[in-house]
Amino acid sequence: MSPRQSGPARTPRQPGRPMRCRPLRSRPRRNQMTRQFRRLPRSESLRCRTSACPKPFCRPGRASIYQPGGQRCRSISSSGLRCCFSSAAWVSSSCICCRKSSAIFGSCRRLCISIDAALQHGNVEASLIPPAAEFAMLPQCFRPFSFTFLVLATLVICTADDLVAGKPKEKPKYTNRLAKETSPYLLMHAHNPTNWYAWGPEAFDKAKKENKLIFLSIGYSSCYWCHVMERESFNHEEVAKILNDHFICIKVDREERPDVDQIYMTALNSLGRSGGWPLSMFMMPDGRPVVGGTYWPREDKKVDDEVAPGFKTVLNTVRAAYKEDPKQFEKQADNLAGMTARALENAAIPGLAVVPLNRDLVERIVEEIKDEFDSVHGGFGSPARKFRGPKFPMPPRLDFLLQVAERTKDKKVLAHLTLTLDQIAQGGIYDQIGGGFHRYSTERTWTVPHFEKMLYDNAQLVEVYSKAYRLTKKPLYQRIVAETLAYVEREMTSPEGALYSSQDAETHHEEGRNYVWTPKELADALPDKEERDFIRKVYIPDNKLNFEEKYHILRWAKSAEEVAKDLKITEADFHKKLDPIRKKLFDVRERRDKPFLNKIALTAWSGLMIAGYAEAGRTFNEPKYLQTAAKAADFVLKHQLTDKGRLLRTYGTAPGQAPKAAVNAYLEDYAALSHGLLTLHEASKDKKWLDAARKLTDTMLEFHGDKKIGGYYYTAHDAEKFFARSKDQYDGVQASGNSQATRNLVRLAKLTGAVRYEKEAERTLKFFAGSMKQYGPGLVTMAQALDVYAEGRPEEKK
Repeated sequence: MSPRQSGPARTPRQPGRPMRCRPLRSRPRRNQMTRQFRRLPRSESLRCRTSACPKPFCRPGRASIYQPGGQRCRSISSSGLRCCFSSAAWVSSSCICCRKSSAIFGSCRRLCISIDAALQHGNVEASLIPPAAEFAMLPQCFRPFSFTFLVLATLVICTADDLVAGKPKEKPKYTNRLAKETSPYLLMHAHNPTNWYAWGPEAFDKAKKENKLIFLSIGYSSCYWCHVMERESFNHEEVAKILNDHFICIKVDREERPDVDQIYMTALNSLGRSGGWPLSMFMMPDGRPVVGGTYWPREDKKVDDEVAPGFKTVLNTVRAAYKEDPKQFEKQADNLAGMTARALENAAIPGLAVVPLNRDLVERIVEEIKDEFDSVHGGFGSPARKFRGPKFPMPPRLDFLLQVAERTKDKKVLAHLTLTLDQIAQGGIYDQIGGGFHRYSTERTWTVPHFEKMLYDNAQLVEVYSKAYRLTKKPLYQRIVAETLAYVEREMTSPEGALYSSQDAETHHEEGRNYVWTPKELADALPDKEERDFIRKVYIPDNKLNFEEKYHILRWAKSAEEVAKDLKITEADFHKKLDPIRKKLFDVRERRDKPFLNKIALTAWSGLMIAGYAEAGRTFNEPKYLQTAAKAADFVLKHQLTDKGRLLRTYGTAPGQAPKAAVNAYLEDYAALSHGLLTLHEASKDKKWLDAARKLTDTMLEFHGDKKIGGYYYTAHDAEKFFARSKDQYDGVQASGNSQATRNLVRLAKLTGAVRYEKEAERTLKFFAGSMKQYGPGLVTMAQALDVYAEGRPEEKK
């Protein structure tokens, strides 16, 4: 025990005896504790008053337990545990409160606030008390206290940096309309000096009334550069004054309103600008786009001997130009709106009776993708550009190639697939300590990722690695699936089964800080030199810093088989030695402040994750995965499906309100959820999932289908009307709504024998056949549907 720690040592665990919640000290009788509690001066409540614990109770890495009476603070080693309760002082590695910090931490935090509010003001705001579902997750040893526990507990140990014990939380200087929203991304901007509006009639009516341009900013909660622009510009009073005086400002969460994002991203591309987030667009009062960009720094910057305009300069230039010649803005808006509408509405190149629906088209697309293979590091890119620039895993493309490789036994395709999956699994894009995939690699070798974690990436890659294991039987793929699903369960799943959408890239405004290591941090985490040398041998053989010249991103330099051979041990013995050391690093990392977790559940992404769990359950014969998939599916169908059979896209909680579903669903929500339900049916053989998928598909056909020429609109027929309406077709990091819908129709036709699904699939494939022929690698999921559709047809029997 260190000199700064005191108190009783923890009793060693006896062999064969299960861990359980246990008290570190005897608990005073309730009435005695209450009397001591009430004697505390209100101004000093919850504040430690000894040199051994100079700060308020929230201290990372240590558990500081306040003793009733206020005379001293007892500090204990918490062995990396993130939370415990002081009045009974329970700590255990198997305690669900400590072990499942992601699920319970919100409750711990609210309990902290509740107790402080009770002491300071004699009341507790209702929204601060955790819901019964979360309170029920507490260990059995806490439940008997019920609400009395809130009063008796002297404090709750947590890592909430923004709480200062004994002081009421300061009222924000600014509050705008976004404070009433449910989106975590919008709520992040609720206290900007910028006078934000949510997307809706109020903002457009005000813009028309005052004849002001609209400034539209679109982003999402885990977007790093969105956060940077918020801090630099939207939270800056001088910039906010320009925005408030001369523009009507609208903030949109692209995960909540992908329809808005899709239209204005297309407008930006029509201007010849590459897309990205934050998306910044200046619009006429009626919503027609005029000019836009992405991220702008607040001030002008010199780049390559040229001055790049900052956001202040852009704002002043646009407002001055609009004041001088508003008619020119009208003309530009008409032109850009027309270009955007044509790009969206005429995106598909009809292939009616022109392009045959057979596997020749599939093979052509495979050959085109082969031209983009990176034969050194795996993945896809431009050989002409030497594969420079960001590299995304592209799960839809991997899934398509897996299907083709399984059918054709194409050795080149299979070799590239295994190279890609191996390199991703061994790279920094995969979290080698905590499991799960980051969004993309910033360079060719998969070493330096953009650190945000998206549910859809992890969902699709779990499905891909599961299928790849079935084809190759590589143990690495099974380990990756198990670790990724453990991450999703630990960090991205609510107790009720809701699946959270994303985890941020930054911590305390520093990108990737939760995941990277300084040499000193590694040395502190692994004081044993032999363990330290072993980790370096595995993850840092050259001992070089590979991130911002001061951090290590852990990645495999060689495969486990190769490292084990170098160490002259078996691969099994190698993992037996590695896994406990990884666990030590994980425990240390768990004591760090975690990136922000977006707890909004999105129907489409939940559907993809259901498919991932189901595919893993089927591949590895693991009932636990199928049970989790079923629980998630039940949650969506219970909470995000209306009585009329219409889906809602989001499920989340606004401050002080009960959780609720909101926003009418889009094409991708119906298609992705149906994909998940069909996969769950195929894995479990439970007919109820097939029936649910049929109902959702029928609803999709009714509200999104184009009965005149084919294809499916992204928004429903009764949705908000824009100056353009799209039929999305191109696959990127996710398959398009039209591609997923067509694949579902082909599967439903084969599973049910219903001719109407087969005819609808054929009609859609014909509509997009021209696009497949011209832009093949961009429609791989549509080609995947065609590959299955063509199976067994007369033209294929040669």
